[in-house]
Amino acid sequence: MNDTSDAFALTPVGHIESDYPDKFGIPRQPGLADAARARLVLLSPFDDPLAVRGLEAFSHLWLTFVFHLSPERWTPLVRPPRLGGNAKVGVFASRSTHRPNRLGLSLVELENIDTRDGVCLTLRGADLVDGTPVLDIKPYLPWAEARPEARAGFAPAAPTALPVSLAPAAEAALCARPDGDSLRALIHQVLAQDPRPAYRKGAEERVYGVRLRDVDVRFRAVVEGSGIVQLRVLTVVPCE
Repeated sequence: MNDTSDAFALTPVGHIESDYPDKFGIPRQPGLADAARARLVLLSPFDDPLAVRGLEAFSHLWLTFVFHLSPERWTPLVRPPRLGGNAKVGVFASRSTHRPNRLGLSLVELENIDTRDGVCLTLRGADLVDGTPVLDIKPYLPWAEARPEARAGFAPAAPTALPVSLAPAAEAALCARPDGDSLRALIHQVLAQDPRPAYRKGAEERVYGVRLRDVDVRFRAVVEGSGIVQLRVLTVVPCE
C-alpha cells in the first residue's frame, strides 16, 4: 500500500502578470470582470512551444495555482463572503484561500498564444493577483464540465452587482490615459462586485482604496436618491 502521507514536490510551470497588484479588490470568482487582462508567462523548461501545441483550438483554460500571498495555515471552518462574513461552513464546502495546500482553480478565457520568445498566454477574465505561481494548465471541455443542473449550495447564482459612478476628477483622470476606456470598464466591473468586507454593505463614510494596474482607485459607498447603495469612485491616481 502506498504511503499517502508522503509530500509531493510541485514546480510552477509559469507565473501570472495581471491587472491586480494586490489581493484586495480581486473578484471572488473568475469571469466576473472580463475587462481584466493577464499574461501567463511559462518558465523553463515548460516554455517550449511544443508544450502548447494544439492549445489554440480551445477558448478557455483551467489554471491550477497557488494562493502564494495567503498564510501557510488552514482552518476547518471559514466565513464565506456570500453568507455575510458571519456564518461558517467547512473549508471543503468553500473556495476560501485558507486551504490545507493553498491550491486554487481558475477558469480563464484564452485570447492569444505567443511563442516568439518562449511561451506567453494572454488571458481574459482572470481573478489572479500579479505574481501568482501557476502549477498546471488544462483545456476546458464544456461537454464534460458545464453542468447546468448542478446544485450550487449557498452560492446559487452570481452576486448582485452594485451600481458604480465616477466623480468628475476620476473621469478626467481616465480620459487622460491611453488605456482609459479599458481601465474604466475594469473599475466598473471590479467595484460592482463590492470588494468591501462582507459585513459592510450599506452606505458609510469610510474611503477604500483598490489598486488596479498602475493606479490607486479611491471609492466609498453612497446612497442614491432612490435609496440604492452605489459605489462612488472619488479619485484615480498613480500608485506611489
